[in-house]
Amino acid sequence: MESNKIVAEYITHVQTMVNTMKGLGENLVELQVIEKVLHTLPTKFDHIVVAIEETKNLENLSLEELQGSSESHEYRLIERGEE
Repeated sequence: MESNKIVAEYITHVQTMVNTMKGLGENLVELQVIEKVLHTLPTKFDHIVVAIEETKNLENLSLEELQGSSESHEYRLIERGEE
């Protein structure tokens, strides 16, 4: 797995699982999915998770917005050689 694709691949994997669960009749709210993603990201994302939780209304946050924020942070880590 490419180091700059960790977040994108993880969220794609989560979306695939969510779609499968919905196909099996499970009723999932996007807020549940977002909270699960936030709590299962690697620890190097802890400070961005806290910032998102403190500054954004999670009920209005889409999975795509979360992915964009997380990928931006991941890109900065890679640029700085901190990954």
